[in-house]
Amino acid sequence: MTTTTLAVLVPLLPFLGAAAGLLLGRSAPGFVRPLAVLPTLAALVLAAVVAARQGGGPALDAVTELTPTGSVPVELALHIDGFAALVAVLVGTVAACVQIYSTGYLRDDPRYASYAALVSLFTSAMFLVVYSGDLMVLLVGWEVMGICSYFLVGHYWETPEARAASLKAFLVTKLGDVPFLIGLLALATETGSFRITRILAAVADGSLGHPTVIALLLLAGVAGKSAQFPLHTWLPDAMAGPTPVSALIHAATMVAAGVYFVARLLPLFEASRAAMLVLAVMAAVTMVGSALAALAQDDIKRVLAYSTIGQLGYMTGALATGDRGAAVFHLLAHGAFKALLFLAAGVVIHAAGTNSLAAMSRMRGLRDRVPDAYWTMTVALLALAAIPPFSGFFSKESVLGAAEHVATGHTEHAPGAAGWTVLVAGLIAAVLTAAYATRLWLLAFRGRGAEAPDHGRQPMVMNAVLWVLAIPSLALGGLAFRLLPDWFDDHDLTPTLTTSVLGTGVALVGGIVTYAAWRHTSALAARTPLGAVAAHPEGDAALVESEAIATHRPAYGDLASAPDPSDPGRLLLGPVHRHAAAGFHLDAVYTTLFVRPIRAGASLVRFLDREVVDTYVRAAGGLPRLLGAAVRRAQTGNVQTYVSALLAGTVVLAVAAVLVATGA
Repeated sequence: MTTTTLAVLVPLLPFLGAAAGLLLGRSAPGFVRPLAVLPTLAALVLAAVVAARQGGGPALDAVTELTPTGSVPVELALHIDGFAALVAVLVGTVAACVQIYSTGYLRDDPRYASYAALVSLFTSAMFLVVYSGDLMVLLVGWEVMGICSYFLVGHYWETPEARAASLKAFLVTKLGDVPFLIGLLALATETGSFRITRILAAVADGSLGHPTVIALLLLAGVAGKSAQFPLHTWLPDAMAGPTPVSALIHAATMVAAGVYFVARLLPLFEASRAAMLVLAVMAAVTMVGSALAALAQDDIKRVLAYSTIGQLGYMTGALATGDRGAAVFHLLAHGAFKALLFLAAGVVIHAAGTNSLAAMSRMRGLRDRVPDAYWTMTVALLALAAIPPFSGFFSKESVLGAAEHVATGHTEHAPGAAGWTVLVAGLIAAVLTAAYATRLWLLAFRGRGAEAPDHGRQPMVMNAVLWVLAIPSLALGGLAFRLLPDWFDDHDLTPTLTTSVLGTGVALVGGIVTYAAWRHTSALAARTPLGAVAAHPEGDAALVESEAIATHRPAYGDLASAPDPSDPGRLLLGPVHRHAAAGFHLDAVYTTLFVRPIRAGASLVRFLDREVVDTYVRAAGGLPRLLGAAVRRAQTGNVQTYVSALLAGTVVLAVAAVLVATGA
């Protein structure tokens, strides 16, 4: 079978699995799990075969025209280079792990069939984005992912949080997709094609007339899809969906699509220095702001959500320095350890028995109850904090190395200001990333909150998936920079001394300072009545009924809801904590600037429609009705009345004629 045929089957198999799952979900429930898992596993195997055949060599191109348009043709085109081949393997790996994990996590969910089908459709759409060589076909996958995220984030539609989160995710991403579509159409108009290879050829020839305008329009869609400032606010709220969905969205699909799109069309963005500077500033603000917000969050999934935003900032920062190899390398490494983080968090939540107990300040005794999640999550957090030899160290170092390379003037692919912006922001974010990773580990596994009820051991399939993902989280970075340069345009991924020392040093400082702050707050909490009760290992009944708990009962209810008083985040952030916990109030700003004016305008339109337009419409119908009523009264059916009226009219006409004649 040819490589082209195999590549076509990769997105087709999950799509067919999704269609079959939706059709057979109710009539044949026994087929739901096989239809969810097997097509995705088959797609992963085929993606791996395609990657092996591609081997980092020349790109594979195949094309057929979908339909004549009379102008710019829309073509079903494949463009598979080393980047596409590796990203497809990542998508297949994470999607397969999520589907397998979900068979245990959602085993009692009555809507599992529709959930699994949507995950398969989501996976198919991302495969389409990865392999597509035509931007209009890529847009189809781009938008299918958007509608799938709407349904999956709102899976628990009974809760108002899930309904609001799904709607917010859909609207915010569509806000970016509007200028994105305009940019695609403008790009196709100027180059005469939606084909990626022809567009890049036109850019290389210098025949693109307005690269800055087009690049900025496209960046709006990238900011929405990849949750970059200022369109990132939908991603933390999207945690209302099932945890496996969060792993899928954050690690392999949707949010990675924007980064991958820029990597595909990077020469277009490099044609505009202004666009590269905007990309660098967007990445810097995203990295630092999201890391500060993560350090202040209490919900474990929101910490990971802000972490994803920040790590995507590293990827866009690498692209702002003109190094797509570093960006895709970090995309691959991040996909592995972030999927592991979310699925391990799912085990923690599953152990607590409900999604509402994901607050880290209320966790206690989880290290011994979920040992698999403890050890694998420790590996993933070390990778997130970029501690060597874990994968995140190598990929994040490649980003910092690329920024340092541009900042010192060793390349002309990007302005030096972009390099310095990304480098400084990346080092600051490295400190904060290590800080919130350490805080998460301490509060989740060594916390002193109230112990949740023990719901027994988690399904074996969930723990098995964690160990599978722990392997690339530990080993991917060390193998990649030795084995994969051919896949990254012969880009050298070997760590450099300066940025390695700086990045590791600041990460260690962030972790050590956070640990010291935790020890300090723990010591202070142990000397307070509430802290002593919350940290008491046996939960002594006498202490529970003590005056201290009774005093704090209005705030915490009872010991079961008492938070861990040793959270170091408040100490580290100080007065910034309140603002960081609220995402720096961007939602409130957007509500003031956009939501309220739009609602006011809608109210005005409704008033004008009801009180003005409807009044005219009612009057237009009422006047003929009144005239008809008056005429109807004259139609009595009495002949004498009609004759009398006729004679009266004759008299009136005669008098009028006499008056006219007399006047004449």
